[in-house]
Amino acid sequence: MYQYSQADHQLLQERVAQFRDQVQRRLNGDLSEDEFKQQRLRNGLYLQIHAYMLRVAVPYGLMSSEQMRTLAHIARKYDRGYGHFSTRQNIQYNWPKLEDVPQILDDLAKVEMHAIQTSGNCIRNTTSDPLAGVARDEIADPRPYCELIRQWSTFHPEFNFLPRKFKIAVSGAINDRAAVAVHDIGLRLVKNDAGELGLEVYVGGGLGRTPMIGKLIRKFLPTHDMLTYLEAILRVYNQLGRRDNLYKARIKILVHETGEEKFRELVEAEWNEIKKTGLALTDADIEAIQAHFKDPDYETLSDFDEDFDAHLLANAEFAKWAEKNVELHKKDGYRVVYLSLKSRNQPAGDVTADQMDAIADLADKYSLSAIRSTHRQNLVLSDVKLKDLYELWQELKALDLATPNYNHLTDLISCPGMDYCSLATARSIPIAQALTERFDSYDYINDLGDISLNISGCINACGHHHVANIGILGVNKKGVEVYQLTLGGSARDDASIGKIIGPAFTADEIVDAVATVLDVYLDQREDEEEGFLTTYRRIGQEPFKEKLYG
Repeated sequence: MYQYSQADHQLLQERVAQFRDQVQRRLNGDLSEDEFKQQRLRNGLYLQIHAYMLRVAVPYGLMSSEQMRTLAHIARKYDRGYGHFSTRQNIQYNWPKLEDVPQILDDLAKVEMHAIQTSGNCIRNTTSDPLAGVARDEIADPRPYCELIRQWSTFHPEFNFLPRKFKIAVSGAINDRAAVAVHDIGLRLVKNDAGELGLEVYVGGGLGRTPMIGKLIRKFLPTHDMLTYLEAILRVYNQLGRRDNLYKARIKILVHETGEEKFRELVEAEWNEIKKTGLALTDADIEAIQAHFKDPDYETLSDFDEDFDAHLLANAEFAKWAEKNVELHKKDGYRVVYLSLKSRNQPAGDVTADQMDAIADLADKYSLSAIRSTHRQNLVLSDVKLKDLYELWQELKALDLATPNYNHLTDLISCPGMDYCSLATARSIPIAQALTERFDSYDYINDLGDISLNISGCINACGHHHVANIGILGVNKKGVEVYQLTLGGSARDDASIGKIIGPAFTADEIVDAVATVLDVYLDQREDEEEGFLTTYRRIGQEPFKEKLYG
């Protein structure tokens, strides 16, 4: 992984010292909350319902075991013993005291972590494929390009006060696991007919109150031009994006109102002015960053292990976990392991300090000391030997991190909702827990197959409900929390926005409503191989409406 330079370390130390002074002036009453707000937001600090919330950046979802232990230390010393992984692959703490935040940032800086640009109207943490560098379907490793974007965007003076927040995702695989279509800019590494590596560039995706799928504005961009082209897009957005209306300020609105073709022309014109500047990447620039992401010294191993197969036959519980939470690795004899943060015993995405310490130990023992976070709020050990899977599973099971549900119904995404978030209008955590408890049969969720269920506690859609096969949006209607169902969304290669099925349900009704939707799917699918989304797109909404509303 990328190792900080002396300049990186100095930058973080100076930032911590600067914020320590700002916090002290706020505590002394020298700064009002309005004056302090813009300073804290630039350091990932929100003021929520009960307390401050600190969002820590995890660039492209990659962490070392040392960093994970520091996250555990912060949870234990400064918070209430846990953290929450978000859909941006970051981690959030819900209870830090303001006076402790500078020291938290100081502790983070010692392990090359920070909270810079995790909030505010700037370029946020770049997200990526959690299987980057180890996926069998990978065209090229996206992490070096994510790191180049991180360095370019950090403290970029021209883009420090954009019309609204700005999110970039990069994928390097045939299958999209980074939800690139619902980002302000989505980049996909591809090869042209000549075998040259380049990027597809999507712009204008996003969720929130006006969900949109990103538009492909360039089919092939040479990788050397990545930063100049991003700069051109941001310049057009910064000049023309609306600042008079919070709800129309995202780039998706600009692209929609300008028109895809006109927006493309504007970007290309701007790019032609700057493409030959010093921001253009050289071979040496790219190779220098790629050197940080070279393959480790993998052992030469067989992709068959007699003991592993024997455990599969002898232990049904292990076999279920291996089938759902283990994925092939690009190297024979290794596997990728998903650590489910979706057990019925704690909210989706939450992980305790003790679990974090244990995960760090497991990473050291089994997976080359590296951990990844996913946009579906889980963790990954990316380099586990096939022969170690049974032993690892036993340890994960003891930690309540082995629920066999990856990419299945109870692997649901949930925002913190009104239990923590000051923007939320309804609770999402209790609904997520009720769904997890209702659908706790492995055989049932296995029969349903690959399916996504996401929950948001307000129209800002931090739970990505718009792009779930089954989405739930909690809203407050005349003082009562109600839950609206959407069907047919997807965040993958076939990205689509789900459609509202009808009137909302109360908190007491919504779990039964989801059960009804699932019954219709099981009844209407052509065979066990036909997934929920395929069935929905084939039969439409009517059969679901009829069963839900009569």
